[in-house]
Amino acid sequence: MTETDFETTQIEAAAFRRLLQHLMQERPDVQNIDLMIHAGFCRNCLSDWYREAAEQRGITMTKDEAREQVYGVPFAQWKAEHQKEATPEQLAAFEAAQRQHRG
Repeated sequence: MTETDFETTQIEAAAFRRLLQHLMQERPDVQNIDLMIHAGFCRNCLSDWYREAAEQRGITMTKDEAREQVYGVPFAQWKAEHQKEATPEQLAAFEAAQRQHRG
């Protein structure tokens, strides 16, 4: 790995940490379903990608461990404190977004 590659990796890691901080501390009110509707990914997707990246490097990680890295607390705790029941409007928007991106 060259010094430039290392620096790029450090910058990417810092940006990822900032995204997590934003989602955990500044915008825990933004629901995962809204992220899925508007961005096509959510905190759970991030935790899956995190776990997959760890496994590609030979690090075994459970789904719960990866989610705790993304949520900053155990998923059950975050869910109890922040997750609301999806509204009919959110569910309809999610279904529409899924149809649009499938085909």
